[in-house]
Amino acid sequence: MRGLLAVEAAGAAASSASVLNGAVDWWRDVNESPLWQDRIFHALAVLYDIVSAVALVQLIRIECRVPLYGWTTQKVFHFLNFLVNGVHSVVFVLRCNIIQHVLLDMPGLAFFTTYALLVLFWAEIYYQARAMSTDGLKPTFYWINGVVYAIQIILWLVLWWKPVRVMVIMSKMFFAGVSLFAALGFLLYGGRLFLMLQRFPVESKGRHKKLQEVGYVTTICFSCFLIRCIMMCLNAFDKAADLDVLNHPILNFFYYLLVEIVPSALVLFILRKLPPK
Repeated sequence: MRGLLAVEAAGAAASSASVLNGAVDWWRDVNESPLWQDRIFHALAVLYDIVSAVALVQLIRIECRVPLYGWTTQKVFHFLNFLVNGVHSVVFVLRCNIIQHVLLDMPGLAFFTTYALLVLFWAEIYYQARAMSTDGLKPTFYWINGVVYAIQIILWLVLWWKPVRVMVIMSKMFFAGVSLFAALGFLLYGGRLFLMLQRFPVESKGRHKKLQEVGYVTTICFSCFLIRCIMMCLNAFDKAADLDVLNHPILNFFYYLLVEIVPSALVLFILRKLPPK
């Protein structure tokens, strides 16, 4: 009886090992296959194009609804979504080794600016509701973005001049830090706005819908930037987690799906309501 059990256990272990080896071989074959690389990257490009088109349609709808208000925060947010997703689509279609760090990082920085704008919008609402001055918010927003872009450009120039491993790690860790900063920004101002809305009278018009809107968007954006931060840290020190657009297409597909495409689509859907005339 014991012998039979031992044989069955050995057979199950061998079967599991065979399945695992098959999965590893499949993963390696897909990563090394130009056909599969093209399919995956073109699929990412199509998904980015769809999100970009949705943002453009929403921008046009808002402009038709309130044409006299100029470039409001809401319009700029949708325009940047259209631009960032469109550029990312082009990056995945034109994949090349030349200036690949710039091609990969620039849309990511623009994604940070786009959603930092949403944090700015919430911060303005929060301070105005508490009768506090908002004069310093926009200059701070511009200053933070200016510093982030300046440091990233310096890192790119140093990488171009001397592409050593240490500088690559520093560039990726800086990007991880920017993502963590964005996640904390959403947690701080999204959380503050959510708690403030909770204190409004239950019968207040639109209170429940605004609570859901702020709660969902805060959760989505905090999660996507936190995942980006963690993945960039792994990417910096672990070759197996390399997020280079030319390698590991399966990893890239799920990474960009989780940290940009799905969050952007969900946020655009949640914020689809047009402003009042």
